[in-house]
Parts: sequence; structure tokens; C-alpha cells
Amino acid sequence: MTQWQKSDWRSKPRVQMPDYTDPEALAAVETQLAKYPPLVFAGEARNLTAKLGQVSRGEAFLLQGGDCAESFAEFSADTIRDTFKVLLQMAVVLTYGAKLPVVKVGRMAGQFAKPRSAPTETIGGVELPSYRGDIINGFEFTEEARNPDPQRILQAYTQAAASLNLLRAFSKGGFADIHRVHSWTLGFTDSDEAEKYREMAARISDTLSFMTAAGVNGDTMRGLATVDFFTSHEALLLEYEEALCRVDSTSGNWVAGTGHMLWIGDRTRQVDGAHVEFCRGVMNPIGLKCGPSITEDDLKVLIEKLNPQNVPGRLTLIARFGAGTVGDNLPRLIRTVRNMGAEVVWTCDPMHGNTIKSASGFKTRPFDSVLREVQEFFAVHKAEGTIPGGVHFEMTGKDVTECTGGVRAVTDEDLSSRYHTACDPRLNASQALELAFLVAEELSDRHAGQIAAAL
Repeated sequence: MTQWQKSDWRSKPRVQMPDYTDPEALAAVETQLAKYPPLVFAGEARNLTAKLGQVSRGEAFLLQGGDCAESFAEFSADTIRDTFKVLLQMAVVLTYGAKLPVVKVGRMAGQFAKPRSAPTETIGGVELPSYRGDIINGFEFTEEARNPDPQRILQAYTQAAASLNLLRAFSKGGFADIHRVHSWTLGFTDSDEAEKYREMAARISDTLSFMTAAGVNGDTMRGLATVDFFTSHEALLLEYEEALCRVDSTSGNWVAGTGHMLWIGDRTRQVDGAHVEFCRGVMNPIGLKCGPSITEDDLKVLIEKLNPQNVPGRLTLIARFGAGTVGDNLPRLIRTVRNMGAEVVWTCDPMHGNTIKSASGFKTRPFDSVLREVQEFFAVHKAEGTIPGGVHFEMTGKDVTECTGGVRAVTDEDLSSRYHTACDPRLNASQALELAFLVAEELSDRHAGQIAAAL
């Protein structure tokens, strides 16, 4: 990669990126941002790559989750805390089910830009540019708000820096102690609706009680009181990515300073496109969304471009097909990867292929469809003899009503009460934790099967 430069993407075809009306204002923001410190560092990216290498070998499990699109208006310490808290609860449940370490990656501190299905939208006969995330333009349906504004890039950087500061404090300051985290989970299983998860929660409690009695706790083992927590986002706005890209002083490699892990979306994975060109040159672990339209030939080229040295943990393939179609698509991709001898992490995004329009007119995702896609993902990997490495959810710690279903059933009529997302519907805290229990059951069954096979 010695010949690669962080601006090389500018000579490639670009999609899903805004056309700024004032190039001089954009250039001034890029120059200013290039002087700012990076948000993450090379050593952290290397650490995450190593952990994802463990995931690729079946020695760990990946939990990736967080906001659809982070909002300037809803930014607060409580919002960060609540989402982080639910991710920790999910991780404890998944750790118990898988009997493996869980690598925790948030869609946080950088998930500000969103691809859209159309460049414009029309309301009441008025056509304006689509909302593309707070780093680009505003959600309000006015010409002024929808005009891309470079100054928003600086506001996004400030919010990301503040978010990371708080996340690092939560991760290492005692908030993440495993006994505290599990006590929060018991509150969920105490409800009548969640009775079926009470048995697993009780088994986790018994395990923690035994560990405490044996003298294994947060005071004697720091790993029980702290966690490694990483951030990720879709690398969509490449001006932002380039400005914070730096050379690692210890290795001489380029590192993306905006987040520990970047991913390329299903709409921006063109083999000769700008987004692939940028991501191939940075040392961070890279995710690649794989929807039904991806061909085997394109996947081969993308793997060769994004992970030419076949480094374990460098490349995560994020399958997103939709419930009922996983069996039609995932096996062909798994066989392509196997035939190449490629090292990848396989993870499941059961959100984006299961978006529907409700009878009341809201974009939503049925909980049952999300769960079904996860179950199909596990079933295909079992049939193929490969490793289901992780799950990738759009979720929030807030009590929203955006996805229907779950034990505390959200109905179509409930959607209007707390529908707060600016883009796609998210699982609320209860739904996210319930899904963790159900995935943990899949992982527990897989673990039992491995033990049986070894005997």
C-alpha cells in the first residue's frame, strides 16, 4: 500500500455523496479538520483486528449495534449511556450462550451519514434533496435545511469526540462491571412478559455468584469490571474520512482516524468506486455489506482489493438479505469465500432486508422477521460447516416504538407514540435484549453440538 494516497478516491466514480454548492467553504472545513486530532488510534484498530481474527476462527463472537443515524438534536450523555448499557447487557447474555468472549462494537461516534434510495423526495408537490444524515444536511423539509452544509462536518467531529470520551470513561471506570450489568438484565426478566428468559438469567446469576464466592470479581480481576469497546460507522462521506486519515508512526501505514471499524454499504460497494478505493488503503478492519444483488465475481474482486494479504479479522462480510431469502443467497457467497481460501468474519444484519411500510404509514421492521433472518443465518452456516461470527443490529437504549413485536409487544397502532428515528426503525432496549436472549439460545445449541461432535 506504499503507493496508495488518502485522496486517491477523488479520481474514482462516487455515489451517495452530496454535491456541495460552495466548494471553497468545503475546502476550508477540510483544511481545518485536517489539523484536528484523530478520534481513534492505530493501536486500537490493530487490537480490534486481532479480536476479529478470533471471531473468524470461532474463538469469539461479534456484537455490533447502535443507532441508524446519530442525531445532533438527540445528542446527550443519557442517550450514549443508555445505548451503551443495553449493548453491555446483550454482550453478557451472548457470552453466556456462546461460552466465548464477545467483541463489542458500537454504531456510535461517527454514524452520521446515510445512503438513500433516491436523491430527492417530494412532499405536497415540493421536491427537495433527500435527508442524508446530520453531517450533511438537516431533517426539516425546507430548502435551507436540505442544502448540504460543510459546517455540519465540524459539528459531527465535536459530537463524535465527546461521545468517545464518555464511552472510554464508561468502559474503564467501573460502569461496565459484569455484576452491575447483569443486575440491569434481571429487571427485564422480572416482567411477566419475559418469563421465558428467566431461567437463563438465573443460570447467569448462579455462575456470577459462584465466581464471587471463589474470589473472582471486579476487584481481583480487572477484566470483570472493564470492557474493550470499539466504534464503527459507514464510511460514506469521504471528505470527512480523508481529513482525519493519518500515517501510523509505528508502522508507516495509513489509519482512518474517524472510527475503529469502517464499513462499505450495499449501495457503495462498486469494485471501481470511491468508497472501495478509500477503504482498501487504511489499516482499520473493514466491513462489507452483502445484499441479494452482490455477485460472486464482484465478491471475489472486493475481497482481493480489501484484504489482499488475507489477514484474519481485516474483513467482515455483513450479510443482509431479508427473512426467507437467506438460503437463496448466503450459501453461494460462503462457497465463493471457501473456494478462495479467504479469511473473513461472517456476521448477520437482519435489519435492512426486513423493512416494510405499516398499515399506519410508518416504515417499520417486524421483530419476528428480524429473528427469522438470524435463525436462517445460523442454519445456513451449520449446513455449510462454517462459522456464524456475529450479529449487527440497529438499536437504541431509548424506549421507542419503531419496530413491531417483541415480548412487550409494539403494535402497528403504537408506532406513532414514540417514533423518533430520522431514518430507519430501530429496536428499542427491550427488543434488543430479547433478541440477545434468543441469539444466545442459538449459540448455546451450537456450543452443545460442538461438544457432542468432539466426544
